[in-house]
Order: sequence, then structure tokens, then C-alpha cells
Amino acid sequence: MKKILLLIFLMLQFKVAPAQTTLLRGPYLQSATSSSMVIRWRTDVAASSLVRYGTSLDALNMTADNAAAVMEHEIKLSNLSPATRYFYSIGSATQLLEGDQNNYFETAPAPGTKGKYRFGVLGDCGTNSAMQGLVRESVAKYLGEDYMNALLLLGDNAYSFGTDAEYQSNFFNHYKFAFLKKNPVFPTPGNHDYNNDNADRQNDHNVPYYDIFTLPTKGEAGGVASETEAYYSYDYGNVHFLSLDSYGKEDNATRLYDTLGRQVQWIKKDLAANQNKDWIIAYWHHPPYSQGSRNSETETDLIKIRENFIKILERNGVDLILCGHSHVYERSRLMQGHYDKAATFDPSKHNLSNSSARYDGSQESCPYFKKTESNKGTVYVVSGSAGQLGSPAAGFPHKAMYYSDAERAGGLVLEVEHNRLDAKWIGTDGVIHDQFTIEKDVNKETTVEIKPGESVELKSSFIGEHIWNTGETTPVISVSPNQSTDFNVKDAQSCINDVFHIKVGSPILAANPASQAFDIEIIPNPSSALQMQIKLVEKAVIGANVTLMNVSGRILMLKKMTLTEMPAAFLPQDLRAGVYLLKVENGGRSLIRKLVIH
Repeated sequence: MKKILLLIFLMLQFKVAPAQTTLLRGPYLQSATSSSMVIRWRTDVAASSLVRYGTSLDALNMTADNAAAVMEHEIKLSNLSPATRYFYSIGSATQLLEGDQNNYFETAPAPGTKGKYRFGVLGDCGTNSAMQGLVRESVAKYLGEDYMNALLLLGDNAYSFGTDAEYQSNFFNHYKFAFLKKNPVFPTPGNHDYNNDNADRQNDHNVPYYDIFTLPTKGEAGGVASETEAYYSYDYGNVHFLSLDSYGKEDNATRLYDTLGRQVQWIKKDLAANQNKDWIIAYWHHPPYSQGSRNSETETDLIKIRENFIKILERNGVDLILCGHSHVYERSRLMQGHYDKAATFDPSKHNLSNSSARYDGSQESCPYFKKTESNKGTVYVVSGSAGQLGSPAAGFPHKAMYYSDAERAGGLVLEVEHNRLDAKWIGTDGVIHDQFTIEKDVNKETTVEIKPGESVELKSSFIGEHIWNTGETTPVISVSPNQSTDFNVKDAQSCINDVFHIKVGSPILAANPASQAFDIEIIPNPSSALQMQIKLVEKAVIGANVTLMNVSGRILMLKKMTLTEMPAAFLPQDLRAGVYLLKVENGGRSLIRKLVIH
């Protein structure tokens, strides 16, 4: 009895060392926002979860933890600063598992912020093949030291059945060093993620994909809450993304091409609520146009998506659609209005531009140009060769495609800077084999009135090289002409030409001195753009500069008006529903009003 008591006493006096855990999966980053990041990892035995983090590797002075012993670790870091790099380590209360100069991430900028952002795109990547590794290395080499703000997956992320073991060997083991610990992942599921076309899993969604990824379903990353991880939306700066599910069923009944189904009804709401975004990109697995290893001429899912669904995205201004499933690369021009088979594609009718948009100085290579007020045209990309190649179908290349490649595997990188989008498809040889550029709201013509002796700042509408008729090469110049003069700025390829008409000596005021205050009234507000009118509160006549902006500060309309106490229409009739800002300037005074268009 004494021996037993002594043993108990000794056990109480000395803490038993906890079992050492081994990191099996991760860390990997999920649900990135401007103020939060989810970090996940897996261990071989259950342990507590601890993340230390900070803006310097030498000062990880903040912590987030979970005392519960688990093997699947998921920690959300909150109250982070936007557009900020954080270093981190992962482990438990008693053990550090990983944390060095390679463990870092950057939070998203505040929604709507214009900057330069990079997004990697991998379709059908999870094959555990040498080709998968070559594509990974080519994309990583292209990025170099430039940070990839997010990695988009186009489905079939782990062949052949999307099992947890296949995700480990075919996905996590391949990307854990190159991307996963630094770059947040925003996936979409493919048919192989649904247990290789298993009809039961299509209904119940009981597949590892939904356990492995933590996705924003409550609108926490931007967009309208979807309340499901099958499809969701998110913002990154001035880009709005929709990740859609083209294989699973909603409510055991409807698919992506069922326009009355729950997913499509959510898509309509989300697009209507995000018309103020500079860029809208949608991605899913099954392509509406392809004659690669999958054929949109003969396969029912692809046909129905093309016939029933994509017109909804086109009329809501979606700029770019990305798909996988077909193990080739295919890319259209800027197009609209084709929902039939390839033989009916008419370039003169369905292409909105004859350019290749390569923007490399070759013939007919200027960017695709879009205007925010109409936002017509969509580019379709199939990028399904990040893990394997497939034999093209009869009729390859598809008639709607400008560039098609079934000879080499590759991955896509998107670069968005303000009102310019560049896409570059990089082969396993590290060569950019296809590229295209879209520019919005460029080739502007602006009239500015100044008084003699005044200077005015002229800012180009585009990103790139600048060649002013004054000889200057900066995006912004200041001029002070003594007489009315025209200025212009072109890009290096002479694709873009902004013209500024500077009128000297024409006073802004029509009958109102600069020192006199004025006030305006917008009636009715809210209302439709057609109904809304502007007037002065008091009886007067003034000349004014009227500027319409979206909530991100992007100028949508700039014109001169003579304002009186009589109401006058002033908005473009095709202005979309949303919240806008109106700035009215007169003789050094300005007023700003919020407009609500429905």
C-alpha cells in the first residue's frame, strides 16, 4: 500500500511529457478577407491549436488558440489590418510545428481598393503526375518574388475519387511548399471531387472536399451570403469573384443550368448587388465551349450550361469566365450572344472585337476595350491542363476560340491593376504561350475650362507606358496653357489615346459669382436614373461641373450643366441600380450628394 501511495505522490510531483505530434497536412490558408484569415493544418495525434503571428518574423506577439485536443486544426485570425503581411507559426501549447520566413500571408485590401493583384488559376491539377509538378514550377518561376494574392482551383483537385487520401498525395503534398502556406486558396468542385460522378454524392454533397476547405458562406469576404460551401462569392480589392458548383445538385433537384434553382437565384442576387465592382470573374468546372478532351457539342452538362445559363452572366457584365474539365487550354475573344453549337458561331456577329488582345505590338493585338456603363462582352477560358493533357475532340479547335493548345500543359496567372486586366497562360516550358489584356473606360475625351494663368492636372485613363504630345512619359502631367490647347497621351502600341481639350478664358460661372453660396436638391432620391432630376434650391442660374462616381470613387460621368431652380434630368438612362456619389462644382465651391438608384 505504501508503494502505491509513493507512486501516486511521484506522479503528482512530475509532469508527464506530452506526446510529440507530427504535422501531416498544411498549414494552408482559407477564407481570406481584409481583416481575417483562417489557418488549417492536420496532426497525427490530437493536440491543442496555437497560432502565433505578427507583422515581423522576429515579433510574433499575437496569438489565437483552441484548447481542445483535435487532429484537424482550424484557427481564425481576426482584427487584422488590410493589405498587410503577417508572419505566423503553428503548433500547440507545448510544441512548435512550423514557423519560419516562409510562413506568411497578406490580408486582402479594403473592398474596392485599386491596386495590383495577382491570382493563380489551376484546373484539373490533382493528378500526382510529373506534369503537375512542372506546371507548378512554371507558375512559381513566373511569379518570382511577386506575391500571389490568391490561388483559384477549377475543380478535379484530387483524382480519381476526391478521397481524403488522394487530396493528401495529389494536392497537399504537391503544393505545400510552393503555394499553400503563403497563398489563400479559393476552390470550386469538379466531378472527380464528387467521387468521380457518383450520383448519390451529387445529391448529398457528402465528400471530403467540404471537410477539407473552409469557404466564406456568410458574405464575410464580400458578396451576398450563399449559406453553402458549394458556391460562394468574395472580393479582392476591386475584383469580385464567384465560385460556382457545376456538378452538385441543390435540394436534390437542380443544377447550375437550372435557372430557377437556388444557385442561379443566388447568382442573380449577388451580381445585382455587385455592379459597382470594377471587375467580375466567375469560375466553375464544366465549360460551355470546348472541343478538347471534353466536348461541348455532345455532352449534356456543357450544352445546358451554354444554352441556359451563361446569358445571365453576360447580361450582368461578367468580364471573364474560367473553367476546367477539358484537359486543354482554350481562349475566346471578347464575345457575346452565342449559345448554340460551334458551327453557328459567327465572328462578325458574336465577337465584339477582332483583336487578339495579346497587346504585344503584333498586328491586330490591341486590348479588348469595355465601358462600365454598358460592360458588354465576356472572355471565356478553359484552363484544364494543370495536371494532365487529353486528346482533343473532333472539330478542335472550337470555332469560338482565338487560341487553343492541346500539345502542352499549363497554368494561368491573372494580373489586375486598376482598370486593366492581364491574363497569361504559362506552359510547362515556362513560356507564356497565350496572353490577353482587357482595359475599361479608356480612350477618353475630356474638356476642361480654366482661367488664364491657372494650371490643371491631366491624368491618363490607362495603365502602361505613356507618350504625351508634350514629350512627357508620366501618367499625370500639369499644364498651364495661355490659350485653348489640346493635349493627348498614347500608349506605346498606339492602341489608346486620351484627348484633353483645355479651354482657356471661358469662365465656369454663367451668372453666379464665385463667392456666392449655392445648394442643390436631387428629386426623387431614391428613384430610377430616368426619373431622378437636379435643381437649385434657390432661384439662380449657375454653370457647374457635374461628376458622377461609384462608391469606390471611380468617375462614371463628367459633364457641364447650367443649373436653375427648374428640375432637369442629368443621369445616363442605362445607369445600373446601386449607390452613387454626385459632386457638383461651381466657382471653387463643391457639394457632394449620395444617390440611390433602383
